[in-house]
Amino acid sequence: MKLLLTSGGVTNPSIHAALVQLLGKPTAECHALCVPTAQWGHPMCGPTSVRGFVAAEPTFRHLSGLGWRSLGVLELTALPTIGEERWVPWVHDADVLLVDGGDATYLCHWMRESGLADLLPSLPDLVWVGVSAGSMVMTPRIGASFVEWPSAPDDHALGLVDFSIFPHLDAFPTNTLAQAQRRAADIGGPAYAIDEQTAIQVVDGAVEVISEGQWTEFPS
Repeated sequence: MKLLLTSGGVTNPSIHAALVQLLGKPTAECHALCVPTAQWGHPMCGPTSVRGFVAAEPTFRHLSGLGWRSLGVLELTALPTIGEERWVPWVHDADVLLVDGGDATYLCHWMRESGLADLLPSLPDLVWVGVSAGSMVMTPRIGASFVEWPSAPDDHALGLVDFSIFPHLDAFPTNTLAQAQRRAADIGGPAYAIDEQTAIQVVDGAVEVISEGQWTEFPS
């Protein structure tokens, strides 16, 4: 897949240009599917925030509100009950998955349970735009302090990239650079701390940081 891993979405012209390049055409010509699943695993999210995301309300202007040709919903918790013959074509027909934040371990669980995680390697042209947990789910580990889902066995995620991500740099009192550095040391692998104006693009294993803000790389 083509990955655009963000902290706060497509928040500036540089990230937007990268998204259009990955898509190969303007957003107005693209079919998008919203994936709100991670929100259900986080205590700060719920029906109102999920509705805001899928309805492309102003708060979500940097993700679902980017002027897509069509905007649908792919709720991963429902997929195991309806059969792959229904939902797999929906994913194949999409140009982009918009994967919102919440709890990355909950999202990881349902990506595996639904079968989406197994499907992804067969979709080289699909673009994945992650916000916060929607980005962190692609990493090997998210760090214990980011786990909010009580049933999570640990902080491990899908590991489709070989680095961890610490989002919302300086957006909250607990997300300082020093705290990100300590979390990276606990995980023991390469990591990036990124703010709301930064994205990490991954295409065919090549990693590129796109930023109009602040970010730091922590080597392993």
